[in-house]
Amino acid sequence: MMRIVTDDLTHPDVVALVELHLKSAFENSPPGSVFALDLSGLKDPAVTLWTAWEDDALLGMGALKRLDAGHGELKSMRTAPAHLRRGVAAAMLDHLIAAARARYYRRLSLETGNNAPFAPARALYERAGFVECGPFADYTDASFSQYYTLALDPDA
Repeated sequence: MMRIVTDDLTHPDVVALVELHLKSAFENSPPGSVFALDLSGLKDPAVTLWTAWEDDALLGMGALKRLDAGHGELKSMRTAPAHLRRGVAAAMLDHLIAAARARYYRRLSLETGNNAPFAPARALYERAGFVECGPFADYTDASFSQYYTLALDPDA
């Protein structure tokens, strides 16, 4: 049974998954187009990281960053390689959307890559109702980044 918990970034498996996430981002993105958070970025008070577990096995992670009182950003979505195609990402995404609603965010946005390695992520977000949008917050890259947003409040 999968359980999703708030994480403090001290478990070695979580640290390794963050490092894998960063390595993959740099391998699959052009220079200057990686916006993935490292450990210090994930420890920012504006960021909450959750991890998914089954017994002692780390299944995946996802984070929610507060941009302002009504707008959150998805960060650090990653499924552990041994647990791909088991619904981990969808369960984590559902959890993050619920957390954003609980925080009364009106909008939830994200940035991802527009090339083939990021296609599964884009498909996941689109299935969840996210729609393409322009750069938000401090983002300006329009050559590689693909931006999505989800209105959580019908008036957003």
